[in-house]
Amino acid sequence: MAGKRNDRVLIFDTTLRDGEQSPGISLNPAEKLEIAQQLARLGVDIIEAGFPIASPGDFAAVQGIARTVEGPVIAGLARTHVADIDAAYNAVKDAAKPRIHTFISTSDIHIVHQLQTTREDVLGQARAAVAHARNYVEDVEFSPMDATRSEVEFTAEVVAAAIEEGATTINIPDTVGYTMPAEFSAWLERLYVLVPALRDVVLSVHCHDDLGLAVANSFAGLLAGARQVECAINGIGERAGNASLEEIVMLLYTRSADVGMSTAINTRELARTSRLVSRLTGYVVQPNKAVVGRNAFAHESGIHQDGVLKERTTYEIMDATSVGLEANSIVLGKHSGRHALRQALEDLGFEISGAALNTAFKRFKEIADRKKTVSAMDLEALVTDELREEIAAYTLESYAVTASMAAPPQATVAVRLPNGELGRGEFSGDGPVDSVFHAINAATGFDAALREFRVGAVTEGQDALGEVSVVVESRGEAASGQGVATDIIEAAARAYLRALSTLRRRAELASSAPASAESKPGAAELVSTP
Repeated sequence: MAGKRNDRVLIFDTTLRDGEQSPGISLNPAEKLEIAQQLARLGVDIIEAGFPIASPGDFAAVQGIARTVEGPVIAGLARTHVADIDAAYNAVKDAAKPRIHTFISTSDIHIVHQLQTTREDVLGQARAAVAHARNYVEDVEFSPMDATRSEVEFTAEVVAAAIEEGATTINIPDTVGYTMPAEFSAWLERLYVLVPALRDVVLSVHCHDDLGLAVANSFAGLLAGARQVECAINGIGERAGNASLEEIVMLLYTRSADVGMSTAINTRELARTSRLVSRLTGYVVQPNKAVVGRNAFAHESGIHQDGVLKERTTYEIMDATSVGLEANSIVLGKHSGRHALRQALEDLGFEISGAALNTAFKRFKEIADRKKTVSAMDLEALVTDELREEIAAYTLESYAVTASMAAPPQATVAVRLPNGELGRGEFSGDGPVDSVFHAINAATGFDAALREFRVGAVTEGQDALGEVSVVVESRGEAASGQGVATDIIEAAARAYLRALSTLRRRAELASSAPASAESKPGAAELVSTP
């Protein structure tokens, strides 16, 4: 176990950076801030809040998190370009613990075909970038991208230069998820031999899941001496995703006596964090997902049920309460008052009062009139939905749909427009939801088309809240939206309008952004990150 110094593993969460680069995910600054606040409650050590140079919106989101969220280190990603590092610093400088994370590829396949440069240039860029970042902050992380497909001797040379210039964390990415656990361990052990100074800084690993080995490779990295893991909630991220934070954490928690490592994560917040990220990104958690999937602690087999009823540990290696699933026991009804609602929300970590509480209470009462009970997950969905409503450019005022087997559905909608006026639209489509979406287009003046539509239940039962996620496209731009209501058509309309709101906001940001091609990466460059 080369390089091992202690048993404390730092959790570096990249949900808001690499996770947001998942196709179809686009979080606005308010949503990113809400996730960051929950990550702080979860107890992550570092939040990679975004890629500040990518867009004005991402810069604003990282800056807002740096100024607001307390506890974790707040990191901004930057290529080795001076403009990137300047933007990252300006975004994170107001954090109590700021970090600049800079990267450049060291694999020949990237150097020749993507960067179209030489090894010597890569070495020089890495050295200059770390030195520049170190002039701004004391906490600098460097990543040799595509390291596991690089020649270890050359990567060692670049890593040594980065450490000489003041890098405090060296992150080794398995950028395309190609390596296998034994290979990764051997590669890292060789790196320790080639770079003795690596023992004086934090070694980190960042593994992708293209072959389903992200968690296994991350664990192999820890066994080889790494003490930081870069991961994401629900394993979201580029292509097949990143190592799943909840799986890494519960692996170390459940097998702590054997592996001798621990984290500072409050595991009881894992399930709620997973649900929040799923709702805001629109990425549904698969039922059999380890730790946080709805079937993670469910038992269908009679043999398994019999064993668990007699002794839980016969078929469960973790207690459901250890990941926060006991939150489902919070129950409110239509006779509950503001005080009970506020207390329940505070128990869930939401501190709201005044007008915000009144708005939440009104929505709670509307839901409670349609449901027998309102659970903790209902409340989480309600608060998250209200957050989306506050920042939406378009909001649903009313809708009506007439439908029968004898005639096509007819939808009429009223939408509050950004200028405060009421837009109205009517349309007859292939079904109730299709009719509502086309009527919304007519009301808002958008020429938009539906690309994806998903519907699910927040909780179980016939009166469950329905949650709809959509991906909408207009003029080559795609955006996602989510909506929650006991009425699926209403939830779908809210989701569609929020996607249109995102498209409008992007267009406004693009029109106001300075047209500097040198300071901003193009789409092809943005996908090429650790």
